[in-house]
Amino acid sequence: MGCEEENSNQINTFTKIYFMQLHTINTGLFKLDGGAMFGVVPKSMWSKVYPADENNMCTWAMRCLLIEHNNRLILVDNGIGNKQDEKFFGHYYLHGNDNLDTSLKSLGFSKDDITDVFLTHLHFDHCGGSIEWNSEKNGFRPAFKNATFWSNERHWEWATKPNAREKASFLKENILPIQESGQLKFINEGDEFAEGISIQFMNGHTDAMMLPCVNYKGRTIVFMADLLPSTAHLPIPYVMGYDTRPLLTLDEKAKFLNEAVANDYVLFFEHDAVNECCTLKNTDKGVRVNEIFKLSEL
Repeated sequence: MGCEEENSNQINTFTKIYFMQLHTINTGLFKLDGGAMFGVVPKSMWSKVYPADENNMCTWAMRCLLIEHNNRLILVDNGIGNKQDEKFFGHYYLHGNDNLDTSLKSLGFSKDDITDVFLTHLHFDHCGGSIEWNSEKNGFRPAFKNATFWSNERHWEWATKPNAREKASFLKENILPIQESGQLKFINEGDEFAEGISIQFMNGHTDAMMLPCVNYKGRTIVFMADLLPSTAHLPIPYVMGYDTRPLLTLDEKAKFLNEAVANDYVLFFEHDAVNECCTLKNTDKGVRVNEIFKLSEL
């Protein structure tokens, strides 16, 4: 079931009016190898739409989504965090003026106000901010002390018993303390997360990645996570080298893009350093960008 079908059913069946407000949360920029981000596509092609530096590194965002929903404050993903050592961060060239705390503060919130942390998947650049050092600096604790952390059983099993290909992306210090805290809950496929928020499961990038689909101001906003890291990844063959099942990603992308055009979805990009949101259209080259805008412009 796609986002639009679920949201249509919700519109027809629920009677309770809910309050919702969406905010962009910028947690900083980092760099990844361009070849890894575009897989088998030659640099002569992808570099025309997403430039690299002299070391073949491209700048990417770690853009999260904050959802005010009645009495809940839901944070979708939380960036890379700040607890890793200098050597680790040196691989990723963190830069920019934004971080999770300052972005929340600009909206009048703090991490203690977050009631729910929705984790699309458990790669370090999506969930690293979940856990922080304790006050003695000899152990870890949840950075969101009042929040429920949401994952799903299939992905949790996949992440806590990682394959050799993804092991470097699933860091135990980002993951295990969530469960040890007692703050972890699982979502079942097909469940509605909250009124107006449904979930699509994707399995090409990593097993059971979750994409929230938010019914907002009469539009469907889809948080793209790593199905589509950027507008540059819209062409079907542009699949990351990080994906565990690239042929499945091809199929998932094609199905999703057709659904997105048909239902006029708004795509919210987690990793595109320049473009925050877009709509899509069919062209003679396939599905491409229609309009680009910020979430705040909706």
